Amino acid sequence: MKSRLTDAEWKVMSVLWDDPPKTMMEITNTLKEETGWSKYTVMSFLKRMEEKGALHFEEGTKARLYYPDWNREDVAIQETEDFLNKVFHGKIGLMINAMVQQKALSKQEVEELYQILQENETDA
Repeated sequence: MKSRLTDAEWKVMSVLWDDPPKTMMEITNTLKEETGWSKYTVMSFLKRMEEKGALHFEEGTKARLYYPDWNREDVAIQETEDFLNKVFHGKIGLMINAMVQQKALSKQEVEELYQILQENETDA
């Protein structure tokens, strides 16, 4: 995976990741209320995403069936690393500090983070 997904492409991929395969009309209908996109807009996204290698289609009985080729977790990790490098120079401590300073983390999230760190420490 070398390309990144735009925000719009994330929406399309999320539909595919949740329950593949989907037809272009199923994707359009799922996203229509949130985005207002027409089938032609979705068709353009699907073509561009196919060219990126993010998805592929197979001919169905009535319509093409679209399948994701990129794994959600892999894309999320890549996006997280890109964000961390771009905004915080790759330093997760700076990011967490910024979140704590802005009170962006709930008490439960802080506890979850602490538990993750403790588990990682015992695994290392």
